[in-house]
Amino acid sequence: MTTTRPCPTRRSKKKKPQEMDPAPLLLATLLALLSSCTCTTLQSDALALASIREGFHGSTPALESWNTSDAVSVCSWFGVRCEHDRVVGIDISDLNISGSVPVEISGIDSLVDLSLSGNHLQGEITVANLPSLRYLNISSNQFNGGLDWNYTSLPSLEVFDAYDNNFTASLPLGIADLRRLKYLDLGGNYFTGRIPASYGSLAALEYLSLNGNDLRGRIPSELGNLTGLKQLYLGYYNVFDGGIPVELGSMVSLAHLDLSSCGLGGGIPHQIGYLTNLDTLFLHTNELSGPLPPSLGNLTRLVSLDLSNNELTGEVPQQLAALTELSLLNLFMNRLHGPVPEFVAELPKLDTLQLFMNNFTGGIPQKLGAGGRIRVLDISSNRFTGKIPSNLCPFNRLKVLILLRNSLFGPIPESLGECLSLTRVRLGQNHLNGSIPSGLLYLPRLNLLELQANYLSGPIPENSNPHRSPTELVQLNLSNNLLTGSLPSSIRNLSAVQTLLISNNRLTGPIPGSIGSLRHVVKLDLSGNGLSDSIPPEVGACHQLTYLDLSQNNLSGLIPPEIAGIGILNYLNLSRNGLNGTMPRSIAVMRSLTAADFSFNDLSGRLPDLGELAFLSASAFSGNPKLCGPGFGNPCDDAAGAARSGHSHGDSKLIVALGLLLCSLALGLAATVRGRSRRDGTWRLTAFHEVDFCASDVLGCMKDANVVGRGGAGVVYRGRTRSGGAIAVKRLAALGSDGGFGAEIRTLGSEQNGGSECMSAIAGSYGYIAPEYAYTLKVDEKSDVYSFGVVLLELITGRRPVGDFGDGVDVVQWVKRATACRRENAASIVDCRLSGVPADEVMHVFFVAMLCVQENSVERPTMREVVQMLSEFPRHVTDDQSPLPSSSPPPPPPGEGGQQLRALS
Repeated sequence: MTTTRPCPTRRSKKKKPQEMDPAPLLLATLLALLSSCTCTTLQSDALALASIREGFHGSTPALESWNTSDAVSVCSWFGVRCEHDRVVGIDISDLNISGSVPVEISGIDSLVDLSLSGNHLQGEITVANLPSLRYLNISSNQFNGGLDWNYTSLPSLEVFDAYDNNFTASLPLGIADLRRLKYLDLGGNYFTGRIPASYGSLAALEYLSLNGNDLRGRIPSELGNLTGLKQLYLGYYNVFDGGIPVELGSMVSLAHLDLSSCGLGGGIPHQIGYLTNLDTLFLHTNELSGPLPPSLGNLTRLVSLDLSNNELTGEVPQQLAALTELSLLNLFMNRLHGPVPEFVAELPKLDTLQLFMNNFTGGIPQKLGAGGRIRVLDISSNRFTGKIPSNLCPFNRLKVLILLRNSLFGPIPESLGECLSLTRVRLGQNHLNGSIPSGLLYLPRLNLLELQANYLSGPIPENSNPHRSPTELVQLNLSNNLLTGSLPSSIRNLSAVQTLLISNNRLTGPIPGSIGSLRHVVKLDLSGNGLSDSIPPEVGACHQLTYLDLSQNNLSGLIPPEIAGIGILNYLNLSRNGLNGTMPRSIAVMRSLTAADFSFNDLSGRLPDLGELAFLSASAFSGNPKLCGPGFGNPCDDAAGAARSGHSHGDSKLIVALGLLLCSLALGLAATVRGRSRRDGTWRLTAFHEVDFCASDVLGCMKDANVVGRGGAGVVYRGRTRSGGAIAVKRLAALGSDGGFGAEIRTLGSEQNGGSECMSAIAGSYGYIAPEYAYTLKVDEKSDVYSFGVVLLELITGRRPVGDFGDGVDVVQWVKRATACRRENAASIVDCRLSGVPADEVMHVFFVAMLCVQENSVERPTMREVVQMLSEFPRHVTDDQSPLPSSSPPPPPPGEGGQQLRALS
């Protein structure tokens, strides 16, 4: 039990009774009473604060001053502010406090400002009977329950911030009683149901954020009555019906309107053009359709306009030329067509222009960038023709330039090689010609450069400034061009590079030893050139390599054993060169190697029959007539063989006879097994093409010693073909059903084995195989992306890839039919066990999955892009298109200086 000291009173010098004046005596009595009253009210304030403190867990050093044994010192407690001997302010925000608060905070009747934000407080909370309270901030905690308070007991409330908690239930109706309310943020919670129409009666409201909840229904037209509202945020996780209400055009004071990512359909009302005070309009990631309203040209104060990721059609209206304050213009991922108007290039303050994934045609406005303000330009995946503007970077402001997947021609402007501000350049898959600008590869801030699939010629430029510090370039793709000359020795300056692709060009000369300076390179592809001389042993210093392709060159000499020092290398292709000598034994024991190709060289000697080499297909060594080993049908000559050569010719006949006998026995066994399979349906052998193994080979490998994996569908065994090649055999676990495996076998078996570039055998689990693999046996990295997309669909649907949908139908086909590939239909295929997961998270994963399983492999993202899309949720666009985040996160709680909007990230 705590005790309190009596409140000290000021003493006055006593007079003798006969000298007492009644007036001073009365005054002294009143002062004593007032002092006692003040002490009592401070004491009650202190006790109320102490009750708040009791719910906190752990030690909070900042609150050690909250000591009720000295209640009158409450005004000196941390975070407490007093006026006229009463507590008027409590600010204990951002103290990392955990625990809870009393179910009801009340009784401090002079309190004006209460902030508990930025802690880890949980449980339910009620604030009531605080008639002077004007500012209430409980944001960024873990409070739950609802907010159905008695708001009539908070008549002075002007700011109410409950952003980023775990509140559920419906939005509180009593909010409408707060007639002085100016700022309301209930975003970042789990509120359900509809937005109350009564919120439209909050006449004093200037800021309203309800985004990031689970709201449904229509946006109430009554919100149009909020003519004093300046900022409105309703998107993200919410899904509204009925489109954008035309009544919002009456909110004439509105400066910031964000209705992004909330399922809105229909057109953009022309009444939005009445909001002439708007500086920010975000309607992206919805299902809006129809043309861009010309009335948007009335928004002459607009700084940021983002209508991306919708289904908008038509051309860009000429009226938008009036938007001379525009800094950000995002129209990407729509169905817009026609030319980009010239006025876009003349917008004086334009900083970011992203138009990718539309149907724009014509040339790029040649004045674009001339003003020196453009920082981000992405117009990829359109149908642009013509030349790249020559003056995109006059003042070193341009950072991102993405023009890939168009029909641009002509040279790359030399000025780009001098643009020191560039960080990402993607010009691949066009018709560009000429040489690579000097200096472009060695720009100091550049981390991504893609020039692949063009008609670029000439040499890869040397670094003209060898004393410049190493670059930051991480990805360089120059493949599929007409580049000539040798690899520059200054390749050592690309010491940060992780992906280096220069395949399918016309390069000659040796691979420089400086290649060993690329200590961070993960993927190196120099295939399809005319590179000569030996493979430099320095390549063994690239310890991060997982993928090395030097195939289809004119390389000669020995395979350097130093390659075995790359401990994580899993793909090695040295095929179609002139390499000679024996296979290094050190490479044979590389445990990381899962795929390799040494075919069509001049290798000789015995192939080491150990390690991973023992499990490679014979085709990986074909075209090396001097190479011998048990897996080739080309046994190596040895002393025993020489001795046997002197035996009688009859011995050879005996060997042949024994061989024929064994084959006859094997064929008989196969026929017996096949007959049994037809009688009892236990199993049968189905070949996609001519194979060099039979039923007996399959049966022989199905033993415990050969088990390499077990799964829900059965057991996988490792075996060998007659020529020594490796095979994998899956034995299905289910006897009554094959889970759709048979239907898929029949589908694959009905397709015809491509040319020499085809794989020699099917690899991969059924149900995960990409279409191009099943039809042609040709694969690339995008085939793995398809498989990953199937895994994502498994997670979303809770279904197996095959077997649940009827013969010949897999999970991808079923999902596409059920959803028509639209995010808003994803709910129809979601596993009921995901009912607790926010719907927009599921829709985002569904969006990524559908990108991964596109029929055409070139339209799928890369795995790097998939990872970025999943990690940058809730953005619904690919790294391939590199959109800048135009939408700010929900704004922070208001500070003492007023209600500030969180800066764009």
